[in-house]
Amino acid sequence: MLELTNLESGYELLQVLWGVSLRVDEGEFVALLGPNGAGKTTTLRTIAGFLSPIRGDVTFQGRSIGDAAPSAVSRMGIGFVSETLNLFPAMTVHENLLVGAYAVKDKRQIAATRDLVFELFPRLHERRDQLAGTLSGGERKMLAIGRGLMPSPSLLLVDEPSLGLAPMATLATFAALKALRERGVTILLVEQNVNTTLHLVDRAYVLEQGRIVLEGTGTELLGNSHVQEAYLGI
Repeated sequence: MLELTNLESGYELLQVLWGVSLRVDEGEFVALLGPNGAGKTTTLRTIAGFLSPIRGDVTFQGRSIGDAAPSAVSRMGIGFVSETLNLFPAMTVHENLLVGAYAVKDKRQIAATRDLVFELFPRLHERRDQLAGTLSGGERKMLAIGRGLMPSPSLLLVDEPSLGLAPMATLATFAALKALRERGVTILLVEQNVNTTLHLVDRAYVLEQGRIVLEGTGTELLGNSHVQEAYLGI
């Protein structure tokens, strides 16, 4: 579904990614792991169209999208839940969800997807008329993921969903991502909670200093000596 080929990207004069190649197959749950500053968010922002590749290419369902604008990437079926969330704090939970479906014309599809979001995140259903700015950190993360689902993307990019969350909220967020994967949504996840992530995903890549240094199944990487020493403290 998604393939990066020798991707190099960055910000103005600062190059962050160096020859990054990875793939995500349809229906897979894939993680991109690594320390702060490794280039994980830069990778997602390049896929989503917010950054243009310096060299290399991004292809989605066989089509090159390296030069596509974020709005065009979204219309192709790629959803992006950023680390910064970008919610509208003065709008209700329900209104934020509807904003996520602004390009969807089928009202029945909008209602069905909204009901799915409420099923995945019962707390959002309880808070549907509450202003987004008054939600807890965990609830805001749930709302951001829910809004990202409203256009019914075939590929969902999720950046650091557990960052800053209490343990219970983290578990609820990961459970929802697992449920999405079981429903056929393809997911590329950037995350620093390495142990939990590797127990959930099909495959993962480890990005360090802008380069892929390891790849494998979750089980393989859990048993890898470098992962154990650098990320699991074993």
